[in-house]
Amino acid sequence: MTTRRHVLTTAAAGAATLALPSLGLAQAFPARPIRYICPWPAGGSTDAVIRAIAESAAKTLGQQIIVDNKPGAGGMLGANELVSAKPDGYTLSQLPHGVFRIPHMQKTTFDTLSDFTWIACLTGYTFGLVVPAEGPIKSVADLVAYAKANPGKFTYGSTGTGTSPHLAMEEFAQRAGITLNHIPFKGNADNMQAILGGHTMGASDATGWAPHVASGKLRLIATYGSKRTKRWPEVPTLTELGYKTVSDSPFGVCGPKGMDPAVTRTLHDAFRKTLEDPAVLAIFDKFDQTIIYMGTEQYTKWARETFQAEKATIERLGMAMKT
Repeated sequence: MTTRRHVLTTAAAGAATLALPSLGLAQAFPARPIRYICPWPAGGSTDAVIRAIAESAAKTLGQQIIVDNKPGAGGMLGANELVSAKPDGYTLSQLPHGVFRIPHMQKTTFDTLSDFTWIACLTGYTFGLVVPAEGPIKSVADLVAYAKANPGKFTYGSTGTGTSPHLAMEEFAQRAGITLNHIPFKGNADNMQAILGGHTMGASDATGWAPHVASGKLRLIATYGSKRTKRWPEVPTLTELGYKTVSDSPFGVCGPKGMDPAVTRTLHDAFRKTLEDPAVLAIFDKFDQTIIYMGTEQYTKWARETFQAEKATIERLGMAMKT
């Protein structure tokens, strides 16, 4: 006759057996390829950097990381997808600086402070303003003089409304007392095509313009960092010129809210290791980007502080959403 103790023991053993596969799956992360959203077009500087990072992290994780380009909406399409993605670590995205600004400018599908897991910050951009090398504008002083004589006629492209290249130019324009004509594009590649084709008079962007500056087609007249760049030491910063405008837009890898801390740690460690990879560092150097590392806790704290700081900037520029 089967005793009650035997039934309970058998049931417990069965439950333990059933639990083992799920425990094994958790320990085996990642068990399939990971999708890493690049919210910018293929062929641009961010795309190149993200692909290098993804390839490097994949070696550590032992699974392929597939870069999925989702350009448009000022870089917000990755953030939009994370809101509805499962928090299992298989959907990741770059979250550009616009996630801290655009919610203050218009309604969004996401809440910057509660909808994301800030896994690791890895690097940041070098931004600059370029003009056609053969054009009449040779310096920021020339641009300011032209804009004062021709209000609203100087056209410049950026990677979208609310992005760092856009906001930096608007801040500069406000401090210079000039009005410029902003033309938003989906990303660096489109922005470069426009200025090289003569459709815009300037381009505010990350260093996707570097090859065109090197070839002599474009002229770099200012960068937006706190100090001059290593590659273009002769080019002044906007702050140095008296316009107090600094932008480097740190970024890395993020996921949906509610991720398992163990999965977050696994991803953090793999992406952190990419900063020791010579191939990744070579891509950073190619686009004049530096290592800007923040772990999960620090990145999360920085995100909260930046969200509030950008609210003040948007209000100062008169671009806040009307309520």
